[in-house]
Amino acid sequence: MITSIYLIAVVCIVIGLALSRSRILSDILGLLFLGAQAMLTVYAFLNPGITELKYFSYDALGLILLLTLSIISVPALIHSRIYLTKPRASTHSSAAYNAAFVLLIAAMSMAYLANHAAVTWIFTEITTLSAAVLIYHHRSKLALEATWKYVFICAISICFVFVGILFISLALLHDGCSGLFYSDILAHKETLDTNWMRLGFLFTFAGYTAKLGLFPMFTAGIDAKDKAPAPAGALLASALMNLGFCGIFRTYSAISGTPVGAWARIMMLVAALVTLFIATIYMSRIGNVKRMLAYSGIEHMSVVTLGLCFGKAGFAAAMLHLVMHTFVKSGLFFHFTQLWRVYSSKMIDDMGDYLKLNPFGALVLLFGFISIAAVPPSGLFFSELLVFKAMIAEGNWVVFVLSAFLLTVLLWAFARSIFRIIFLPASRPIEKIRIPAWESLSQLVLFVLAAYIGFNPPAFLLNLIDQAALLIS
Repeated sequence: MITSIYLIAVVCIVIGLALSRSRILSDILGLLFLGAQAMLTVYAFLNPGITELKYFSYDALGLILLLTLSIISVPALIHSRIYLTKPRASTHSSAAYNAAFVLLIAAMSMAYLANHAAVTWIFTEITTLSAAVLIYHHRSKLALEATWKYVFICAISICFVFVGILFISLALLHDGCSGLFYSDILAHKETLDTNWMRLGFLFTFAGYTAKLGLFPMFTAGIDAKDKAPAPAGALLASALMNLGFCGIFRTYSAISGTPVGAWARIMMLVAALVTLFIATIYMSRIGNVKRMLAYSGIEHMSVVTLGLCFGKAGFAAAMLHLVMHTFVKSGLFFHFTQLWRVYSSKMIDDMGDYLKLNPFGALVLLFGFISIAAVPPSGLFFSELLVFKAMIAEGNWVVFVLSAFLLTVLLWAFARSIFRIIFLPASRPIEKIRIPAWESLSQLVLFVLAAYIGFNPPAFLLNLIDQAALLIS
């Protein structure tokens, strides 16, 4: 019932935002959407495990991802409002941005909760279309190029997922089941044809890497996060990557514990290590702040994927990492808008003296760097430590040494760039612009929240992670 109300409300709000030429009306519709998002989230937590409209279930994984998305949706809409008014965007571009932004959040919410492979696929495609509108917001040549690149790669990826779903359906048909519900796949996992399931996971995994940010299709998101407005980039670099993880995990859980599961783990390990290597190379040479944050995202998704490969303990660490990364990476993208207003550039060589130009913002950025770099007191430090502990527990020292070395190089490269921005003198005269301290408060709250989760994970979150881990054999 609530899911129906939510979907109807979203459709009405998106249409209203697309047609609105009044900023006041757009703000009201945005607040109504936040209310609908909060309603769905609260109802889902009060009614765990139930199914609505046949195709949506409030399971543990969906609840975790929905909650994190709903939390960052609030500052995302606030910073979108700031972004569209400084400088003031045209009413037409603002309407398109607001409508696409709300549609993206709603599509991700429904994809998290979908209990059917085809329904997840449909809402994943909707995220691609809405994200494309956001990437093209500035209507520039580079924005158009990034949009077409994103749409093209995501179109290929979504075709891969579709082919994977077809192979999985063939495996189910051979076992006498005609549904594509994840519960059906789990119920028949022990008797499904291994060849069809191997092909199904191969194509599904390759397809969802475009959203997750793993090799081979990680390139879809790099230019997109660079060219999209920073508040939109925050969603693309966090919640949308979580959708890729969701799609991969739901398929992987259907083959874990089977002969195909060991093969799938090897494939994911290779993809994660290759992605980590690519991120290390680019982070060592990068000169663009937003692209640096984008490559940092694929680094962390590599860590999450590594955790998924090492049993229930690794999965628990991966889920904690995923949640904290969502908060920290979103906060860093929100803060980029302030960097742009100070320097009018995305290039690190054009920046410097940030501590003098924006003292409070610089301290918040420093805290954000410590958080994303997984340096104590960062919450991500604990989740990475747990991932490494799971590796060592299974005696996989080669993966441990390789990943630890690459992460160390990444830390050095990231620190070099951030410290230059904050502490070193600027290469050119910069006129000081007053930025209200309250604009950095949302980022500070997100960073502190991530640190708190790392030091003292809430009991309800740990319970949900344990429930989701039961799907892994």
